[in-house]
Amino acid sequence: MSTRPLSSAPLAFEPFDTSPARFASDVQYYLTLQPRQLPSRYLYDALGSALFDAICKLPWYPITRAEMCLLARHGREIFDRLPDLSRIVELGSGNGEKLTTLLESRPVDRVPPEVHLIDVSAAALATSARTIGTVESVRIVSRRATYETGLDQIRRERRPPGATLALFLGSNIGNFDPPGADAFVRAIRGALTRGDALLLGADLVKPESDLLLAYDDPLGVTAAFNRNLLVRINAELDGDFDLAAFAHHAVWNAAESRVEMHLVSLRSQHIRVGAARLELDMEAGESIWTESSYKYRPDEVVGMLEPAGFRLLEQWTDARPGFALTLVEAI
Repeated sequence: MSTRPLSSAPLAFEPFDTSPARFASDVQYYLTLQPRQLPSRYLYDALGSALFDAICKLPWYPITRAEMCLLARHGREIFDRLPDLSRIVELGSGNGEKLTTLLESRPVDRVPPEVHLIDVSAAALATSARTIGTVESVRIVSRRATYETGLDQIRRERRPPGATLALFLGSNIGNFDPPGADAFVRAIRGALTRGDALLLGADLVKPESDLLLAYDDPLGVTAAFNRNLLVRINAELDGDFDLAAFAHHAVWNAAESRVEMHLVSLRSQHIRVGAARLELDMEAGESIWTESSYKYRPDEVVGMLEPAGFRLLEQWTDARPGFALTLVEAI
């Protein structure tokens, strides 16, 4: 895998199973569970990614703006904390704006670190690479892979001298349940060596009304994002979901500290997904659980990271929208 200045935005694609057979297998398995589910990773096809970018611009979804403000305000401190930083690994590249904001905060006398982007979405990798390419002399490797596969590649390959900073932003940690989040931060630690660092973005617990507006906005963009999963199944797997027969529903589960997104059947109906060899009956009021977004308190973030082999360097919070950036060092 070669790297070079990003003038031509190179992409290095790694093996990743995006086949219709894998999609069909997952749909067949998860839709037969109780409660019925669909993996949230399938929300992010090209249209889904575009809709999520639109969600991030909505006034009721402050996560992205809060995180961008924290990165702009404290980016120089992050570089000062890591004086020998030579490599940044971003898990979930998004549109590249956050990493670009961080890179533009570096001291003028510092050589830009090598950048590795890991994402399952080819569209997200391409967009992110173009955005980060506006930063002069940045070297980029884009890896189309799951986080776990990408981390394993990072762990095994020859690394440049100096420290590595892993980024997991956008409160993506909230898409893992607590055991999954614990396992994932341990996987990140396993890909790093002593003295490397992790910068984690986490959405914080806030009033229920604010959370529900963020996940069920008045413009219906989040509803379209959620229903697009059914559009994708219809188009790619020969499904016959009736979009008008499903309502988007977001609920705050206080006991589990998470927002859940569901697609709720509005009537009794029979559904067929040809490529998955699946037929199922759904009753009115029955739902398909498509995503969970766990919310944290600042001390809970630190309490999740320290047992995985990290020590706290700094935590910055934006109290009004309720967001935290936490910088930890691998020990």
